[in-house]
Amino acid sequence: MMYGSRSTVHMSVSKPPPPPSTSHLAIPPSSTSCPSSSSSSPSATPHTTSMPPASPVKISMQEHFAINVCPGPILPIPQISDFFPRFHDYPCTPPPPREKKILKEETFNGETGGGYRDGERRECNDGEREEALESDDDDTYLGTLEFSLLFDQENNCLHCTILKARGLKAMDSNGLADPYVKLHLLPGASKANKLRTKTLKNTLNPVWNETLVYHGITAADMTTKTLRLCVCDMDRLGRNEFIGEVRVALKKLKEGENKRYNMGLERIAQNKETNNQTVEPGALVAEEERGRILVSLCYNTEKSCLLVGIIRCAHLAAMDSNGYSDPFVKIILQPDMGKKSKYKTSVKKKTLNPEFNEEFQYEVSLDQLSKKTLEISVWDYDLGMSNDFIGGVELGINASGQRLRHWFECLKNKGKKVEYWHTLTQQGAPSSDKTD
Repeated sequence: MMYGSRSTVHMSVSKPPPPPSTSHLAIPPSSTSCPSSSSSSPSATPHTTSMPPASPVKISMQEHFAINVCPGPILPIPQISDFFPRFHDYPCTPPPPREKKILKEETFNGETGGGYRDGERRECNDGEREEALESDDDDTYLGTLEFSLLFDQENNCLHCTILKARGLKAMDSNGLADPYVKLHLLPGASKANKLRTKTLKNTLNPVWNETLVYHGITAADMTTKTLRLCVCDMDRLGRNEFIGEVRVALKKLKEGENKRYNMGLERIAQNKETNNQTVEPGALVAEEERGRILVSLCYNTEKSCLLVGIIRCAHLAAMDSNGYSDPFVKIILQPDMGKKSKYKTSVKKKTLNPEFNEEFQYEVSLDQLSKKTLEISVWDYDLGMSNDFIGGVELGINASGQRLRHWFECLKNKGKKVEYWHTLTQQGAPSSDKTD
């Protein structure tokens, strides 16, 4: 008994362990392998039970980046209106989100899309959008404009001082604006009586303190004219945008009174036929639209000569295709005294309100001067072509009204310079004027 037990113990101790596997493909034992199975079958060889390891999956660098960068479907590109609020139909409500079930609905004729054609649906959406924009513009606060007006009847001038604006509507993508103010006298040609202030950058509360002057404004004009002040936003890359405007009837302004205004900007429907009277180049224009000229007369008794000063013109008619003129003035003392009786000013390019400040001298006795007539005409210069006649005026003993009064005051007040504004007319217009 004792011997048998010893032999059993000896066998369990002296049993050699299984030889280790020499294959380099053997997989190290994992936690999932069952140790009891190996112990229960000691006769099984490790070469027959071990499996070769699976080769690692190789992924290229391009696939690796593609997986990290594009984990899902490509999203739609954002619209430009998401970055620039000015392009939004703001503050109108956004359109409802599209649903897939609408595309699957069938109409009475078996077509999809709710029975509307693409053109009809687009027209409906555009119409609703325009109505929303109109209602928004009417309800939007545009800001206020502060300015003052002064009428100087002695010098026939209207002084317009643009002070400041407050709370203007934002027009740029940065929430600001680049405002300026332009002035018009209505009714009349827009470019002939257009004045504008300087532009102030990136502000909704601009302060100009700038005075603009209308020359050649008579008391009769003050009873019929209306001053229009428009606030606009300057855009270098596109068209300037209109913010709002105010209008003032000049008949309410008293002579010599410096009246101050603080008015809210409005969007007034423009009537192009009445406000902006366009004139074709070279076409005949009405008498009141030809413009005015400021002339000074002075008779010098010491030198026995007449001094004629061409100071400036205002609100001239546009004769060129660009909406402007290149004006100059010719003066002739009739009856003709030869070359000494004809003078001409310099040419002012692209303007309807030229300022000349030129003076000419006629050597003539006082007795002869009372029998003569001074013809003044304004022309538009055209290079290599016949100059266009804009308007003219005649001063002399045969004149009437204010023209005759101007001539008499010159002869009466010797040595004193007398200035008068005169309205240009068609009187004395020749058929053509060749360039000298």
